[in-house]
Amino acid sequence: MNQKTKLWTKDFIMVSISNFLLFISFYILMVTLAVYSIDKFHASQSEAGLASSIFVLGAVIVRPIAGKIIERVGKKKLLLLGLSLFLIMMLLYFPINSLSLLFLIRFLHGFAFGIATTATGTIAADIIPLSRRGEGMGYFATSMNLAMAVGPFIGLFISQHFDHSVIFVVTSIFAVVAIAAAVFLTIPKVNMGTKQIQMNKGFQISDYFEKRSIPIAILVAIFGFVYSSILAFLSSYAEEINLVDAASFFFVMYAAFLLISRPFTGKWFDSKGENKVIYPSIIAFGAGMIILSQAQNAVTLLIAGAVIGIGFGTFQSSAQTVAVNLAPRNRSGLATSTFFVFYDFGIGVGPFLLGFILPLVGFRSLYVTMAAIVFLGIFLYYLVHGKKASSLQKENEHTKDVQVS
Repeated sequence: MNQKTKLWTKDFIMVSISNFLLFISFYILMVTLAVYSIDKFHASQSEAGLASSIFVLGAVIVRPIAGKIIERVGKKKLLLLGLSLFLIMMLLYFPINSLSLLFLIRFLHGFAFGIATTATGTIAADIIPLSRRGEGMGYFATSMNLAMAVGPFIGLFISQHFDHSVIFVVTSIFAVVAIAAAVFLTIPKVNMGTKQIQMNKGFQISDYFEKRSIPIAILVAIFGFVYSSILAFLSSYAEEINLVDAASFFFVMYAAFLLISRPFTGKWFDSKGENKVIYPSIIAFGAGMIILSQAQNAVTLLIAGAVIGIGFGTFQSSAQTVAVNLAPRNRSGLATSTFFVFYDFGIGVGPFLLGFILPLVGFRSLYVTMAAIVFLGIFLYYLVHGKKASSLQKENEHTKDVQVS
């Protein structure tokens, strides 16, 4: 394999490490900040929930701005700026003495997270060889998926066995290591062209969002909404069906089976086209939600985690690759930010809206409804991208046949 198509380069590993440490800090804080705010500031349940979720709001607001300026500021500079701000906000948790100040720090921390993760996603897309982008983005997304499994585990372990300040010590160390990894990055320059770097006069939506990536990003928002039902309510559901111990391993199964499937799905994306990966991943996601809704024992619950990991985990990374591939290379930053704005919105608004539905239908009916939405997503994907991708795949195969003959 020549250097041009090599995937596991020093730079790819460094940006993946930075991304992993950002997301693991995010998940550690997401599962611990509500309890922390109740214990230290006697916050109400709604205030405790806001202490966790306001972080996401900060990230959503800043992503379009980060995507707009990343090419002008420079990807590495923006990453280091985001990581440095992330560390500063991390250190400011120590002297906090009021709930209102906690809200402010959480919002600004999300702001830093949005800047840094927009940069890591854009840098990864630039570093990965174009011929292996599906495989490479799959592995890169695994850094997020692993953090999703490991972060809550570490966070809950620390909160159960140590003082709350230990949480901030650990995440501050992670932030320092993330900065160290980013310092050693060497990022390839992208030829912008004179037309693209001209500044537009006045406000234009295209300055902040990549319009080619919006259709697939809308589907990502819908699936993020569905997935938020697991993030927000799995613990309560597990208590209701007396499977609390098994639920603690749900995300471990999610990550483990996603890791097992990743080497195959990424290569299939590049060699056979996105439809051959995305359609099965949507079906697996829907099937996993059905299994989850009918869980009666630990084995069934863990099988649901494994199937959802393969389904939603594969869809998420594949959709991100599609979003980046649809955009011109000089707008990969905007494509990345567009993808995450929609994804974060789905994840963020889901628990709030589903909280109104849950008392009316119960957990099992809620997850059946979520499964129905996922299966509807097969048709939606066909409309927003699948039909077009199928036509392009046939054209490419026809071109190859002509060249061979």
